[in-house]
Amino acid sequence: MPSVVPPLLDVRSDTVTRPTVAMRRAMADAEVGDDVLDGDPTTRRLEAVVAERLGKERALFFPSGSMANQAAIWVQSSPGTEILLDADAHIIHWEIAATAALCGVQVRPIRGATSVFRAPDLLAGIRALSIHAVEPSMVCLENTHNGAGGAVTPLHELRELATVARGVSLPVHLDGARLWNAAVATGTSLADFAGCADTVMVSFSKGLGAPVGACLVGPADVITRAHRARKRFGGGMRQSGILAAGALYGVEHHFDRLAEDHEAAMYLAHLVDGVGGAKVVMPDTNIVMIDLPRPCADDVVARAAALGVRLSKWHSSRVRAVAHLNAPIELIAQHGPKIAQALSDALV
Repeated sequence: MPSVVPPLLDVRSDTVTRPTVAMRRAMADAEVGDDVLDGDPTTRRLEAVVAERLGKERALFFPSGSMANQAAIWVQSSPGTEILLDADAHIIHWEIAATAALCGVQVRPIRGATSVFRAPDLLAGIRALSIHAVEPSMVCLENTHNGAGGAVTPLHELRELATVARGVSLPVHLDGARLWNAAVATGTSLADFAGCADTVMVSFSKGLGAPVGACLVGPADVITRAHRARKRFGGGMRQSGILAAGALYGVEHHFDRLAEDHEAAMYLAHLVDGVGGAKVVMPDTNIVMIDLPRPCADDVVARAAALGVRLSKWHSSRVRAVAHLNAPIELIAQHGPKIAQALSDALV
């Protein structure tokens, strides 16, 4: 194998974006204060904008989406109980058992009949109350669904899931790291999506292109308790307005352009589907999952890197490519054929 060349196209994730010049200027010029002591004005402004857009009482800025997810679980579940969520949820696979380590809560994975679980799957997964069985205390949803290739759960299905949860008095948290993408792809408002859950996490460091951050939104009393959880988890930040300014810029200037990422992802999907027997999960949004006919993901990723394209290995027979602000359709059109070449060379 030839040596790896400097990347010409990096589609490992939409988290690899660099702040634009205008975003950097907004960050440099941000008005700041001590957010731990008496508040940071730019952070307060970001939180107000996000709460308003999602139709919730309050928002709280976090360093990361994982911390915000775990704060939501910490304040709405109880130790010694379980939370119910999709078997391929980010909270299960990519937050290093934080629900157990930090919250003392067990996860109950629900495997859906399709790529993402739906209301009948959730209903079937809720245990009958018994002295011998762990009690549920919460339901967690994810939209878009990372592990399912950025799949969107449409509003009517999200409402059906919420109805099942609320029918047994369980609070609902929505991991909406890429909820921005779901809204743009469907035309559904952020507030309508958020109305299906008690708390919602949204991330700024993915499609919106900010370097850091997420917000948790919900009722004022829940967010007050989440503030204590953030402190306990070590998430208090001082002059956080520098970071919040980047997030706010992304919300105000990069939201509508997410449609461009969705178009670029679909372009790439059609470009590589079927090459060497690979099969693409056609994207709803900006994530392209490429399923391989045999376990050779490491070889595909290495061959692509040697051609200047960076992919991510999802598992031994799946690789992932994600369109984003710094991987527009023009760049994908120029270098995407190298992904097809890597697939072809690895699968011959």
